[in-house]
Amino acid sequence: MERRIAQLTNISEKQVAAVLTLLAEGGTIPFIARYRKEATGSLDEVAIEKIDVAQKKFIELEKRKKSILDRLAELNVQKPELIAQIQNCYDPRELEDLYLPYKQKRKTKATVAIEQGLEPLAKLIMAQRQNDIMAQAYRFSKDGLTPDDALEGARHIIAEWVSESPAARNTIRTSYERHATLTSKIDKKKTADAQKYLDYFDFSQGINRIPSHRFLAILRAEKEGLLKVKIEIDNERALERLERIFIRSNADAAHHIQLAVKDSYKRLLAPSIETEIRKEAKEKADLEAIGIFANNLTQLLMAPPLGTKRILALDPGFRTGCKLTCLDQQSNLVHHSTIYPHEPQNDKDNARHRIESLIRKHDIEAIAIGNGTAGRETEQFIKSILPKDSAIEVYLINEAGASIYSASEAAREEFPDLDLTVRGSISIGRRLIDPLAELVKIEPKSIGVGQYQHDVDQGKLKNTLDNVVSFAVNKVGVNVNTASKHLLQYVAGLGPKLAQNVVNHRQENGTFKSIDQLKKIKGFGAKAYEQSAGFLRVLDGDNPLDASAVHPERYPIVQKMAQKLNLPTFKLIGNTELATTLQLEDFVSEEIGLITLTDIINELQKPGLDPRGAAKSMEFDDRIRDIKDIRTGMILQGKVSNLTKFGAFVDIGIKENGLIHVSQITDKYITDPAEHLSLEQVVTVKVIEVDVDRKRIALSMKI
Repeated sequence: MERRIAQLTNISEKQVAAVLTLLAEGGTIPFIARYRKEATGSLDEVAIEKIDVAQKKFIELEKRKKSILDRLAELNVQKPELIAQIQNCYDPRELEDLYLPYKQKRKTKATVAIEQGLEPLAKLIMAQRQNDIMAQAYRFSKDGLTPDDALEGARHIIAEWVSESPAARNTIRTSYERHATLTSKIDKKKTADAQKYLDYFDFSQGINRIPSHRFLAILRAEKEGLLKVKIEIDNERALERLERIFIRSNADAAHHIQLAVKDSYKRLLAPSIETEIRKEAKEKADLEAIGIFANNLTQLLMAPPLGTKRILALDPGFRTGCKLTCLDQQSNLVHHSTIYPHEPQNDKDNARHRIESLIRKHDIEAIAIGNGTAGRETEQFIKSILPKDSAIEVYLINEAGASIYSASEAAREEFPDLDLTVRGSISIGRRLIDPLAELVKIEPKSIGVGQYQHDVDQGKLKNTLDNVVSFAVNKVGVNVNTASKHLLQYVAGLGPKLAQNVVNHRQENGTFKSIDQLKKIKGFGAKAYEQSAGFLRVLDGDNPLDASAVHPERYPIVQKMAQKLNLPTFKLIGNTELATTLQLEDFVSEEIGLITLTDIINELQKPGLDPRGAAKSMEFDDRIRDIKDIRTGMILQGKVSNLTKFGAFVDIGIKENGLIHVSQITDKYITDPAEHLSLEQVVTVKVIEVDVDRKRIALSMKI
C-alpha cells in the first residue's frame, strides 16, 4: 500500500509509511504536521491529508475487491486468471469492468434471449466459422420463434457481450476521454427563464478542456430543466474501432456481428461510458471547486484580528434601522439598541447622540459595520460623527453567513433572549476582534467564498472544509480559558464532546492555571492530551511555557536549555539571543532532532506569536453608493472578496461586487487568479464595463 500511495501522491515511500503509522496510532493531521516532523520529513498538513485521503481510497478499493471475490465464489466462478486480475487491480474502473459480466442483471433483451435458448447460436456467430448462419438459425426456430427472431435474439446476446468486454469499454472510454465534446442547447420554451445561462444557449467544448465553473454551471442549468446537455464522440470512428476488435473474418457471421456491435454501442456501451465520463468530469470539477473554496476559506479564517478591543458594532438597515451593540475587551455584550439614521425615519440627530454617548460610556476603540444593505450609508454617517483626529478606526466587515449564525442553534444557545438581528450585530463585531473564533460557529459552506458549493459533492465538501477549519484553528492556537466550545472542538484530539467538557470544567472550577489541569477533565485521556496540548494556551498561568506552542512533552528539553545557560526557565521566554548562545546539537537525541529543536527555539523567541498579523482598515471611494454611480474608466480601490478559477470578485463598497476576469489581472498569461491575488487583499482597479440591468461590473488591474 505504501508504494501505491507514494506513487499516487509523489511523496517518498518512507514518508508515506511514517505518516500511515502515526495515523494508525491515533495521530491527527495537525499534530503530526507540527510535532512529528522528524518522522515525516517535515511534511505539512496538505501533504499528510493527501496521504490520508489516498489511504482511505485504497481501503475502499480493497473492500470492493473482497466483495466482488466473495460474490464470484458464491457464483462458483472457477477462473484463476480472472481472480488474479481482480486481486492485482488498482483501477476502480478496470475492477468494475472485470466484474461486469457477473453482475446480477435486471431482465434485458439478452437475458430473454438466453432464456429462449439462443446463447449457443450467439456463440456460433461469434466463432465466425459458419458460412450459412440462416441455416443454423432454423435449428433454433421453435416455440413460435422464426429464424429471424432467433438471429435477432442472438444479436442481443452478442450486444451485451460487446458492452461487457473490457477491451471494448476501454476503447470507447479512451475515445471519450480524448475526443468527447460537451454540447448544450437551450430549451426554446424556457429562453426567458434562462438568461443567466445565456453563454450556454448554443455551447460546445471538449470535455477534457472545459473549466470546472463552466461545467458546473451547465449541469445546474440542466438540472433546472433549462438546457439540454450531451457528451458525444465521433460515432463512425468509434464503431470502426469496435468492429476491428470483434470481426475477424469475412464469413457470413460478420454481418450479424456488425449489427450487434452497432446496437451495443448505441443502446448499451455509449450511454454507459457517457455516464461514467460525465461522473468523472463532475468529480474533477467538484475537486477543483472544493479546492478553490478551501483556499479562499483558509485565507478568510486567517484574516488578521483586531484583538482585544472595545467594539461598537452595527448591522445596518434602512426601514428596520441599524442594530447597534457594544462589546467589551472579552467580546462580551454590554449594550444593544437600534438607531434609525436612514430613510424613511431619517432620525439622524438621535442616532448621532446615541453613538457619541456610547463611545464615551464604553470607551470604544473601534467600530465594525456590516457591508450589506445600507453598509456604505452607515459608514459615511459614522465617519461624519467622529472628529477628524479621532483614534477610532471604522471597519466594513464582510457579513456573509452572519444571518445564518443568528438563526443557528449556537446563537440561540449563546443569546437565547436576543433578537436575530442583535445576534447578527454581535457577530459582526466579533468578526473584527477575531475572525477565526467567530467564523467557526458557522457551517463553512455558508460563509460565501466558494464557487458552486451547493452543486458539488456535499460529503467531500464538508470533509475538506472541516479540515481547513481545523488546520487554521491549530495553526493559530486556542486560549483554553476564553475559547468557545465551537472553537475548541476543532483543536486536534478534541471534538464536540471533549470541547463541551472543557467548557463545563472551566465553568465549574474556574480558569485553568496550567495545561496539565486538562488531565482532570472528564474523558480527557492520554491520547487526547498528547494531540491537543500543544495547540492550547494558558496565558498568565503557573508555567510560562503553557502560553507558547512548545508541546508539554518537550518542556524537559527547554529546562535543559535553561540549565545549560544557568537561567530560570521563564528567562528563556522571548529571549532573542537564545539561538546564538545555544548549540542545538547538544540536545539531539533518538527522539528529538534538529528540526524539532529549531522549532522550539523559534517559538521561545516569539512565544504565542499570532501568524495572522494585525487588522487594517481601508476606505472606499466616497463618490459611489450604488451601481448607478459607477462609470467606465473610474479608478477605484477595493478588497478581494472571492476567488474563482475565472477571476476575482472585488468589493468596491456597494452591494454588487465587481469581477476582474483572469485575463485582466496581469499582462502575463495566468490560469489561476490565486497566483497573484489573495482574499481580503486591497487592490486598485479600473472599471472597464458596467451593465446596470444585469448588475455586472467588469474591472481590470491593467491600469
